[in-house]
Amino acid sequence: MVTGDAAYIKKINRSIIIREIVKEGMISRADLSKVTALTRATISAQVADLLEEGLIVETQLEYNFVGRKPIMLSLNGQAGYALGIDLDFEQISFTLSNLLGQPISSTIIEIKTNDYSEVLKILIEQINKFKAEYMDSRYGIVGIVIAIHGLVSIDEIIHYVPRFNWHGIYLKKDLEEEIGIKIYLENNANLSSFAQRVFFHHETNNLLCATLYSGIGLGMMMNYEFFRGHDGFAGEAGHMIIMPGGKQCNCGNKGCWEKYASESSIFEYLSEKRNIKNLTYEQIQRWLEEGDEEVTELMEHFIYYLSIGLNNMINMYNPDVLVLESELLRMYPDSLNKIRENLNSSISHYRELLISPIGKKSCVLGACALAIKHFLNVPMLNLSLVEQNQNNTNAII
Repeated sequence: MVTGDAAYIKKINRSIIIREIVKEGMISRADLSKVTALTRATISAQVADLLEEGLIVETQLEYNFVGRKPIMLSLNGQAGYALGIDLDFEQISFTLSNLLGQPISSTIIEIKTNDYSEVLKILIEQINKFKAEYMDSRYGIVGIVIAIHGLVSIDEIIHYVPRFNWHGIYLKKDLEEEIGIKIYLENNANLSSFAQRVFFHHETNNLLCATLYSGIGLGMMMNYEFFRGHDGFAGEAGHMIIMPGGKQCNCGNKGCWEKYASESSIFEYLSEKRNIKNLTYEQIQRWLEEGDEEVTELMEHFIYYLSIGLNNMINMYNPDVLVLESELLRMYPDSLNKIRENLNSSISHYRELLISPIGKKSCVLGACALAIKHFLNVPMLNLSLVEQNQNNTNAII
């Protein structure tokens, strides 16, 4: 039994009730009382507050039987909006979602600079545009989460972003002073793992998500929380050495996993070998469909080295679910079975291995979901990913 002052207990009960309403989508007061084990009086008082605040709405269902029509409660998705931002090399992706995590607007800004002051100016300008457009809703933009492709400390200071060559950047502080909205910074792989947990794997308490795009990052969800390590830098699995004395890595070591099993390693090799500057996924897909022997052999090596690292991750963390973020694996025939065939150790144990059903959007959608979680103050969200008609724009700066 929870004990403590009345305000603290009320706060806990509120969190429990909101989580169940979000989880069920629609639920009656009577059913809320059953699933939460809270009294009907407590439910009634909390629901009255939430209705007054505009966070939930009532819906009367069609009912063909004798008696009162059931009144259902659901989260008011239009009460506010969450802004997720993927701050990647050469482009920044912005996605705005409602409080149900459904994306309603997306913008991609291509950038030609790594200068921090210039990137900060772009972020402030775009955030202010979203802020002005959605200020008429009850809560406006409830929070902003920015995905960082590098090291973010526990106190949300950017320690290092390799491709921008940023060190010791106070982006959170600089933005909050200009915007006036709560800003959260999080590692991109962590946000991808959060998206998988929130939108698909609702009952999974041990989930790993390996992102293979510009390097290799590992997002780790353990019992509702990110596994961060001492300073917040856990998950840099791409710099695990799998080939002693191997290829030189930007981190200073040789033979790092991401030099052999990231998509960027494939793109860099083929771009240099075939003298193509702006190589695309479509070009690689075409080569695979044509049976290009060199590209096929390259993909087999990619899967081989990927499997070595995955075997290590499985043995270290014993995950329930392991999700792979990779467009190349998605387009390469039978890639998952090839990986599974390489994971044949009697010691390695996991329940499910799959390629992400979301793709590259997982990072920014995870950012939106994390902003919603903070705003609702719940331990975890169970949402459904429903694509709405989005307002999509692209720009080059």
